[in-house]
Amino acid sequence: MVIAPLCIAAPFATPVHNARQLIVVTAPGWDATNGHLQAFERTDGGWKAHDAGFEVSLGRSGSAWGIGVHPQQTDGPQKQEGDGRSPAGIFNIGPAFGYAEHISSQMPYQPMLASSYCMDVPASPLYNQIVDASKVGEAAVKGSTEAMRLDLHNNGDRRYREGFVIEHNPDAAPGQGSCIFAHLWRQPGEATAGCTAMEPERMSALLAWLSPQAKPLFVLLPAAQYQRLQRSWGLPQLSETTR
Repeated sequence: MVIAPLCIAAPFATPVHNARQLIVVTAPGWDATNGHLQAFERTDGGWKAHDAGFEVSLGRSGSAWGIGVHPQQTDGPQKQEGDGRSPAGIFNIGPAFGYAEHISSQMPYQPMLASSYCMDVPASPLYNQIVDASKVGEAAVKGSTEAMRLDLHNNGDRRYREGFVIEHNPDAAPGQGSCIFAHLWRQPGEATAGCTAMEPERMSALLAWLSPQAKPLFVLLPAAQYQRLQRSWGLPQLSETTR
C-alpha cells in the first residue's frame, strides 16, 4: 500500500512576517492630522511594545492609502502627489538623513547638503529620489520644492535635521506621491505636507533603536482600518496604553 505524503501548509506570510521591528502610527480617522506612534519589537512571545508611545503629526489633509508592501486597498482615499495626505499602509524604512555629518544610528545615513533635493516633480526621471544637484545638474532639480537642507533654504528650519525615509511608492509611479519622511516637527502638533513629524528627542531615540538587521517596517493606519486588518496582516494587538 502506498501512503501519500502529508501536505503541510506553509505558514501564512503576512506583510510583516520578516520584520522584527515595527513603528506603528494610528490615527483617529482618514482626515485626522494627528496620530499616536508606538514602536514594537518581535519576541518569542510575539510583538512587545518598545518604550512609551507618543503623539505625532500627520499630513495637513490627513492620510490616504499609499503604495508599500501591503496588499492594495480601496476602502479610502488614495495617495496622490500634492494632496497633503500621509500614506497609509505598511512601508519599508529607508535610510536616515540629516544635517550632521554623522548620527548615532545603525541605519544607513545620508548627510544632506545645500545641493540636496528630493524630486517631487512627477515628470522627472528622478521622481521620488533624493539627489545632489552638484552631481545631476541644476536643470535636473528645477521645479523641486523639496530642498533637504531646510535650515539653509528656509531660515534655520529644523524639520529635516534628523529623519528617515518612508519608502512609499518605491517604483516611483508618476503622480502617486513622493518624498515621504519621518522628520522633526517645527512646532508641536504642526501638520505636515504628507510626512510624519515628532519631537527631536523622540526621533533621536527611534534612530538609535532601529536596526537594518531587524528589517524594520513603518505602519500607518486609521484606527478602524487597523482594527479590521490587525489579525490578517500580523500586526501587534494595541492596548489602551499603546493606542
